Amino acid sequence: MINNKKIIVVMPAYNAEQTLEQTYREIPFDIVDDVILVDDCSKDFTIDAAKKLGIKYIIKHEKNKGYGGNQKTCYDKALELNADIVIMLHPDYQYTPKLIHSMAYLIANGLYPVVFGCRILGRGAIKGGMPLYKYISNRFLTVFENILTGQKLGEYHTGYRAFSADILKAINYNKCSNNFIFDNEIVVLIFSKGYDIAEITCPTKYFKEASSINFKNSMIYGLSVLKVSIRYFLHKTKIFKYYLLED
Repeated sequence: MINNKKIIVVMPAYNAEQTLEQTYREIPFDIVDDVILVDDCSKDFTIDAAKKLGIKYIIKHEKNKGYGGNQKTCYDKALELNADIVIMLHPDYQYTPKLIHSMAYLIANGLYPVVFGCRILGRGAIKGGMPLYKYISNRFLTVFENILTGQKLGEYHTGYRAFSADILKAINYNKCSNNFIFDNEIVVLIFSKGYDIAEITCPTKYFKEASSINFKNSMIYGLSVLKVSIRYFLHKTKIFKYYLLED
């Protein structure tokens, strides 16, 4: 805990057997109270690896619900356990758990309600092996999104995120997609409520075992991002009603 805030790490898992232990061992349990792992119908032995590590809360989807669907289960369970701060950490070891202290501190001390680990600040993304086409598309999409949302985020596409529980209660994240675009939709939900998002520099690692969407799905995701951003802009300017942002 920090300032008597209950901190829960949620891990949306899919075929994370080989990287789960390394990720879990680096979680700072001096401040983290609980860990929730949600397995999205993995084809490997992720569940067995989680049990071996002694993870207390393990949830298995009998059918694959998608990345967004996995996150919904994660956040629902964290709120059920009365978390004050919820930190999403991918179990594929792409993001270092060593930043949990810093991310939680900003929220626990009331500085920001949401904190993202940004791969683009500094040169961490390229140094960590991010494919060039992903880096270029990340930069393009982020500039486009900042223009349409009126924000100045370093990136919208990181999977390393910390939330105040109050934020998760204030937004209806269950209206978001069950697919990868969930990450983008929850951001515009947060902005639509007038909340700010802080960012800290985050080193990242790209390697064979780290989960990553392929080129085809990356293209689909990119087009979906453009669609969400345009809808947000049109909703904000009262030209078009975006169902996601309607209470």
